[in-house]
Amino acid sequence: MLFVLICLCLQATGLHAFSASTTTPNLMTKENTGADMTCTYTADFGALPRVEWKFKNLQGTQSFIFFDGQITSQYKGRFTQYNGGLRITQTNRADTGVYTCEVSGSGGYAEALIKLTVIVPPSVPVSRVPTSVTTGSNVLLTCYDKDGSPPSTYQWFKDGTPLPEDPSKFPNFKNMTYKMNAQNGNLEFPRVAKADRGQYFCEAANGNGPAQRGQTMLMDVRDLNTGGIVAGVIVALLAIALLCFGLWFAKKKGYLPKMSESKQKKAVYTQPAQNYADEDDGEFKQKSSFVV
Repeated sequence: MLFVLICLCLQATGLHAFSASTTTPNLMTKENTGADMTCTYTADFGALPRVEWKFKNLQGTQSFIFFDGQITSQYKGRFTQYNGGLRITQTNRADTGVYTCEVSGSGGYAEALIKLTVIVPPSVPVSRVPTSVTTGSNVLLTCYDKDGSPPSTYQWFKDGTPLPEDPSKFPNFKNMTYKMNAQNGNLEFPRVAKADRGQYFCEAANGNGPAQRGQTMLMDVRDLNTGGIVAGVIVALLAIALLCFGLWFAKKKGYLPKMSESKQKKAVYTQPAQNYADEDDGEFKQKSSFVV
């Protein structure tokens, strides 16, 4: 009787229980194939729920796939919503992300999350290796595969030999000073040494298709040329001293003009005096001239 009374109260107040679940919480599919994401839900006492599908990509951007009873324009043609799920007819790598099936109504809200990974084999990674570095400097080698899905992990090689993640545990690598990050592809030398000189390349793999290797490049490690730097500084100081001596000698011998003599003389303008026409003949006669 108590259960029946609770049900009658819920029905009278319009409060209904919602739940949502999926049988595909983690789904993996190859690129250019189909994928089905399930979403089952319950709405007690005959409530009519509102169903929506959202998608959040790897960059964190979220968008609606199914909204207001229809597939949105961005996803029309490849996506189909049906009772109990969402279907992608042909997947591509941009479909990798998290899908949310939302069920809501006057009685509550429920959701189910599906993580979809579209499998893409790795491509040839782009690697950057400096050609010449000096001992003791900080050096960074990078490697990146833009296509692999799930994201590739990376392995660096030196002179054809794979580098262990912890060189201190291996006698052949204990003199090397690197730090390798297999997740982002970075190979860092906090203080590069002569022993780090060699031919380097990286390899990208994600377990789908063959691993791909980048271009092999030589990293040359040289000692800092302190003798050349000192010699350059000495030559520069001698050049400055010679220039100062030349200016002093030229001034002493009078080859350089003095400041007082270098000033230009100013022109003085004197208003010319004029005699106008004599009363006798009325003729204009200039009696004086322009003088500077």
